[in-house]
Amino acid sequence: MTEDELKALDKEVKKLKRISSEWASQLHDLVEDKLPAGYEQIPGIAQSTYDACEAWAVANARLAAAQKESQV
Repeated sequence: MTEDELKALDKEVKKLKRISSEWASQLHDLVEDKLPAGYEQIPGIAQSTYDACEAWAVANARLAAAQKESQV
């Protein structure tokens, strides 16, 4: 993987981390401000948070593997 590809992947990982943090913040706000009345929102926000975190984890693993490979 080229240096530019590594930088692009690193940028993507950072973007996905930011997105997952934003979803986590929404989940936190739901718990803090809207429960118990907003309980119906839990599944949707929780799933979106999970999906965002999973996307970050996959990209982060790809980045770690690519960085390890480039060091060899």
